[in-house]
Amino acid sequence: MAFLSGPRQVGKSTVAHSVIAQSQRSQHLNWDNVEDRLNALQNPSAFRDVLLLDDEQAMTTVCAIDELHKQFTWRDFLKSIYDTYPELRLLVTGSGMLTHFSHGGDSLRGRYFPFTLHPISVAELVRRQTETTKLIHGGPREIPEDQWDALLRFGGFPDPFLKAEAAFHKQWSATRHDQLLREEIRDLTRVHELGQVEALALLIERQVGSLTSYSSLSRQIRCSVDSIRRWIDILKSLFYCFAVTPWFKNLNRALRKEPKFYLWDWSQVNDIGARNENLVACALLKATQFWTEIGRGSFVLHFLRDKEKREVDFLVVRDGNPWILIEVESSRSTRLNPHLLYYKEKLDVPHAVQVAFDADFYDSDCVFIDRPMIVPVRAFLSQLV
Repeated sequence: MAFLSGPRQVGKSTVAHSVIAQSQRSQHLNWDNVEDRLNALQNPSAFRDVLLLDDEQAMTTVCAIDELHKQFTWRDFLKSIYDTYPELRLLVTGSGMLTHFSHGGDSLRGRYFPFTLHPISVAELVRRQTETTKLIHGGPREIPEDQWDALLRFGGFPDPFLKAEAAFHKQWSATRHDQLLREEIRDLTRVHELGQVEALALLIERQVGSLTSYSSLSRQIRCSVDSIRRWIDILKSLFYCFAVTPWFKNLNRALRKEPKFYLWDWSQVNDIGARNENLVACALLKATQFWTEIGRGSFVLHFLRDKEKREVDFLVVRDGNPWILIEVESSRSTRLNPHLLYYKEKLDVPHAVQVAFDADFYDSDCVFIDRPMIVPVRAFLSQLV
């Protein structure tokens, strides 16, 4: 089995249809479709009948199932099918993290590979396919100006990006906001304080890229710190936001607790500087998760900050070792952050770059750089995933 998680409306169903189209005997089922829910997805017996799994001549060989995690015993359901029909290939997709929404039942450990579908990235637009033999693409490629502008203004979700219209983007954003912060939370959790969760989401949106104090959030929302932590976990599991935590190994005076949060949809961030940083954060998260999920190692995204306020926006850690330092600036005229060199020498980090959003594109490696330097953000991002 393959589990494909990702934000609502990021394109999971499109991927599922593309996968099953490669097989002559395939099925696509959706928990949100009443007919599929009643006829196939309520119990293993009905599922076997619809897919003709007991008929070797006509049985379905590939099946994609959308939003199955909304079924309370979905893990038991899948385990029964998988263990009985190991020749059936299952692609299970969900707009919530499938590893998070475990409502009980037997573990599926060892029976699936998890993958995450991310919004569109620069590298995805300029390259037809990702090179899985190399972590970093050999050379930058220039993204067309109109695509770059659309990515910045309307985000990486397919519909608003392809439409590239302000009015449509506002309508789409409002609808997705209601679906995510009200319908999804209501359907998948036992949280009843939807108004407070919505207020929390708004606060996270306003302080993207800043250090986050759970105590401060609890005072502003007027609830307990435990509630804040629980609600943030829910927002993370529904792909509203993600956390980047501080790296403190081998740093005596480094921050250890306060994370920074970013949105999966950077187009919702009003502050230009924060939006730019959010876009880079999403691209780095996409790369680190992809490299990890295809078995190239363990990659984690962090940031650096110590009690003397020496800070670098991002640090990519590879197999437990600092690998690449990234500082984000809107203007190429901003001087090179001296903390890049400080942490590069302190932690023995192989590569360090400062990406600038208004720097002109040039065709030269922008990732594997031995000494800290300023590079065009578009060139840097085109070498990732």
